[in-house]
Amino acid sequence: MGSTLCQILRVHQRHVKSLAQSLSRLAVEKSKGIDILILENVVDPRKEPYQLVAAPALQSLEEYKGKVVSLIEEYFAAGDVASMATDLSNLESPNYHHHFVKKLISMAMDHHDKEKEMASVLLSALYADVLKPEQLAKGFTNLLESVEDLVLDIPEAVDILAIFLARAVVDDILPPAFLSKTRKLLVDGSQGLVVVQKAEKSYLSAPHHAEIIERKWGGSTHTTVAEVQAKIVTLLKEYVESGDKAEACRCIRELNVPFFHHEVVKKALVLAMEEPAAEGKLWSLLIETAEEGLITSSQMSKGFTRISDSIHDLALDIPQAKDKLESFTSKAVEEGWVSAPFSRAVVSELGAGTVGIQEARAFKANATNIIQEYFLSSDISEVITSLEDLAAPDYHAAFVKRLILLALDRKNREKEMASVLVSELYAEVISIASIARAYTLLLQSAEDTSLDIPDAANQLSLFLARAVVDDILAPLHLDEISEQLVEGSLGREIVRMAQSMLSARHAGERILRC
Repeated sequence: MGSTLCQILRVHQRHVKSLAQSLSRLAVEKSKGIDILILENVVDPRKEPYQLVAAPALQSLEEYKGKVVSLIEEYFAAGDVASMATDLSNLESPNYHHHFVKKLISMAMDHHDKEKEMASVLLSALYADVLKPEQLAKGFTNLLESVEDLVLDIPEAVDILAIFLARAVVDDILPPAFLSKTRKLLVDGSQGLVVVQKAEKSYLSAPHHAEIIERKWGGSTHTTVAEVQAKIVTLLKEYVESGDKAEACRCIRELNVPFFHHEVVKKALVLAMEEPAAEGKLWSLLIETAEEGLITSSQMSKGFTRISDSIHDLALDIPQAKDKLESFTSKAVEEGWVSAPFSRAVVSELGAGTVGIQEARAFKANATNIIQEYFLSSDISEVITSLEDLAAPDYHAAFVKRLILLALDRKNREKEMASVLVSELYAEVISIASIARAYTLLLQSAEDTSLDIPDAANQLSLFLARAVVDDILAPLHLDEISEQLVEGSLGREIVRMAQSMLSARHAGERILRC
């Protein structure tokens, strides 16, 4: 399956070469690091027209590393987060950003507490908008794999890196599950494993650990994430009392954390859930910040995504939280902050959540047994009978998700069996809505999946393309699924990869042979 992309690229390369031979003039001009192909006078009208293309010249990893060292040194001197975000984005090498994460932390480890705090603040500020979650996780993984080298130059590297790791969890830029997953990847007895254990036992398990970790590098002159969160809550509560939107917007602007405005959205929605009388004022404030461009659409969408991800925990403290979120997302669709598919996904998730955690766990265990038995027997009729006996159509999306996840970590035989099973279950047993929901859930958690299965992105794109070829999903479904994913996420990139495969010549035959 993994060779499909290379095959498609070779086909396109041959097509481009053939086309180039029919041109009467080809000029190549290089200017400011950009290769520009000027193609004129195409003499064969039967061939697909090619337009002027401008693409950045490929930047080597060594060039990238040299540039980020200079950027980091400049950041430590000036402390300008906004400039750093712009400069890093301008490098146009997002796939190398894990090297930036590793270099930033390793350089900070050899500096004072001020620079260590600055590094943590920068990672939180760049998270999601500039640094994709999978790149951040990969950067930390690379650091953990190289601790033995770090301690040669920095004797206290184990303790410092443990603090950085715990801080990333406290700042919500690494999920707690990252620690358990990474622990399985590290060699027994390695220094990296010691770092993970120290982060868990010495820092994250301690009473009031968040406050302790946030203050660990007390020499910092920068505002911590916890302090920004506290300021956001304060300004929102003051606004509820005064109703002064201009003052509230001024306070948001003075925070000078545009990459963290999603927290303003999340805190405002939580406060509206806690204090129903304040809902009207808080919603009016969000509208004002959106209309004047203070909070961007991506930050607004991210705020709704974050509260949706934590809604089941919120419901434990706020009984009406789920009903409120459903109402908020419906209004957010009207304002254009989130898409209609996102709203439907939230409603579906809330409905599934009311059935009960124990029931969901029981279904997941049964589904795993059914799938494992199917991989051994290839008996599709037995799977159909078992699903009908469970009589739980609300969990069919979870079944399809589990099927594909288990297949991802197996050989091509099981991957093919999974695709065939989904095709057989389609319509008669499992609805199209459940299948589309399953792929959405898979892509939303693609970053976590790729930590355990390095080739997950490529494999998921093939499963997605195969679903279209098998007439289970329509091409339009891919667009709807993409709209439910965070902009710039790995999930959206997987959808794009699938669409690219499907647009190639003889795509159906090639994908079916994977």
